[in-house]
Amino acid sequence: MTFHSAVCTILRREFESYFLSPVAYVFLVIFLVLEGLFTFYIGGFYEREQADLMPFFAYQPWLYLFLMPAIGMRLWAEERRSGTFELLLTLPIPLPAVVIGKYLAAIAFAGLALLLTFPIWLTVNWLGDPDNGIIITGYVGSLLMASSYLAIASALSAITKNQVVAFILSVTVCFLFLVSGLPMVLDVFTAWAPEAFVLAVANLSMLSHFDSLQKGVVAFSDILYFALVISLWLWINYVVVETKREAG
Repeated sequence: MTFHSAVCTILRREFESYFLSPVAYVFLVIFLVLEGLFTFYIGGFYEREQADLMPFFAYQPWLYLFLMPAIGMRLWAEERRSGTFELLLTLPIPLPAVVIGKYLAAIAFAGLALLLTFPIWLTVNWLGDPDNGIIITGYVGSLLMASSYLAIASALSAITKNQVVAFILSVTVCFLFLVSGLPMVLDVFTAWAPEAFVLAVANLSMLSHFDSLQKGVVAFSDILYFALVISLWLWINYVVVETKREAG
């Protein structure tokens, strides 16, 4: 089996597993209801009288903070709880293919949820004449941010067989990445830390990198940031699983 076919096999297995229980459908309904609530009511979609999706994207970092760990918490924790973890690792499939396949399945599920928000896009095009280029860039940024959260959740799911623990750890780490650029956090370091350190902490924030993309600004630094976050946590995911396999 080639690496590509192994990834596809794991991806298909994992993606189908999401729909073996009602949980996936409940998640999709909750996601779409919350997106609509934040966009049309809390975000003041109609009151703004502007043809854009800024209210739609503005609350996604906080919505994803809980929903993406909910998707990713089962990736490895469920395997360990059900006792299929050891069996999976004995299959003639390279471990990196398993890690990537599981991760891509989570992204595919999150992407499906995001795709189902298309009525909101249709609504704004029906009511006005939005810049769809900016909207597409916002969707790309949204998927990159969701992918980053899922990479973190996947890695932390590998360290425990308890999905609740995996969820709490994932929310905590994602929260730290989210708020690291806020003034209330930077003020803690500004008084005593070197300026370079404060700048480094600020650059860890997903909010600042996502903010540019949702405004239609595609910067290489923002794409590189998400790529590095995803790569780092997938590597951590691989190391954790490999360590557990060697430990038996």
